[in-house]
Amino acid sequence: MSLREKLDVSRLPRHIAIIMDGNGRWAQEKGEDRLFGHYHGVESVRNIVEGCAELGIEYLTLYAFSTENWDRPEYEVTGLMELLVETIHQEVPTLNKNNIRLHVIGDMDMLPQYARPELQEALELTKSNTGLNLIMALSYSSRWELVNAVKHIAEDVKAGKLDPGQINQDNFRQYLCTGNFPDPELMIRTSGEHRISNFLLYQLAYAELYFTTTRWPDFRKEHLYEAILDYQQRERRFGKTSDQIQRETATDAH
Repeated sequence: MSLREKLDVSRLPRHIAIIMDGNGRWAQEKGEDRLFGHYHGVESVRNIVEGCAELGIEYLTLYAFSTENWDRPEYEVTGLMELLVETIHQEVPTLNKNNIRLHVIGDMDMLPQYARPELQEALELTKSNTGLNLIMALSYSSRWELVNAVKHIAEDVKAGKLDPGQINQDNFRQYLCTGNFPDPELMIRTSGEHRISNFLLYQLAYAELYFTTTRWPDFRKEHLYEAILDYQQRERRFGKTSDQIQRETATDAH
């Protein structure tokens, strides 16, 4: 039985988030420039997006570029931005063919001027698609997102649009970049690091975390299935006890 056949299709996560780590190290291990790894990482993106679409996953968020990545060597940042623009431009027909809608979260003001029209066009051209929602986190960091949300809340309170006493988890979420998406149930990080690196800190509160030593350019559908199988073997309690969860499951079954 293949890994995919072992999956319980009734218990797939609605939303998977991935920290695509290890492009640079993968390239250096092969005696190549770091950008070589980023170029090969694009093939992994294609493969995993296809895998999620085939399974019927509703949301996939990929951590493509953090606000901290702007501090990397200039040649690498420039190369990454050019790769980003080129890839998005090339992939729009494939996204449309597979009914995939593209979304972008992050501080778009930090992107180079030439990158913004390409991004906007891709968002516009895929907005009618109703299959997988592919969310690219570009120039994103969770601390930036949270500060940005608080600023907008303060503006709305000052303008009389929002009563401070009515601020709760539900309306706070609407001020986040991900206000229109459900929280991820599964977060995958490649390349052996065991940290979240300023990624979806609020949204990952109850996500199952899965870490693999596989470098991102080597990550393929089989690795995705392994992560989902691991997820399906866990008991998601959300602060409750195992007994409570089992009783609720038994009640639902009846």
